[in-house]
Amino acid sequence: MGIRSEEATLHSSPAVLLSAEALTSHPVPDPQPTRAINHTGSGSVAVTRQSRALYGRANGCEVMRFDLAAVGALKLCCLTVLLAVLMLPVLRRLGLRAFSMASDSYSSGTHSAAFVTCPNDTVAKELARGIVEKKLAACVNIVPQITSVYEWQGKIEEDSEVLLMIKTRSSKIPALAEYVRSNHPYEVAEVISLPIDQGNPPYLKWIGDIVPE
Repeated sequence: MGIRSEEATLHSSPAVLLSAEALTSHPVPDPQPTRAINHTGSGSVAVTRQSRALYGRANGCEVMRFDLAAVGALKLCCLTVLLAVLMLPVLRRLGLRAFSMASDSYSSGTHSAAFVTCPNDTVAKELARGIVEKKLAACVNIVPQITSVYEWQGKIEEDSEVLLMIKTRSSKIPALAEYVRSNHPYEVAEVISLPIDQGNPPYLKWIGDIVPE
């Protein structure tokens, strides 16, 4: 038995021959080339449009919220101004009272002097007494023998009258006018008032003590 060479053995072996044929008949495919991703393609454009649409909607919502907030603030401001205007007389009166009580001094306009003309002394005294008794005033001065010149029903008239000078709280003027209208013989009774700016503090305090709020 002779020894075959290694090369002869390899070429003559069926397994080796089969492996060689398999390699030559089924070559290993080349790896697929890597495709570059185009970020500027149609997909990217669609994403950009969608982003813009979402951004536009967000901006629209923000603008709408801002408009609603502005309208609400404007309505609140108008309502506040209206309430302030309506409450101004009441707040002024309360402020004057609070200030007067806190400082123990007279506030301008707290009291008033009212004037009423009467045809004679009898009517003047009756009105004066009734006004003081009903706490509509602290004091009524009767000034006799005044002369009044006025126009009535197209004619110039001149009469002798009696003047009442009435000191009271400004808040009592409406009730005072109503009382005079109900008890005065004139068809149109004169009732006018002027606020008292300043005066003797004890006297002004006395008026406030006599005439209730």
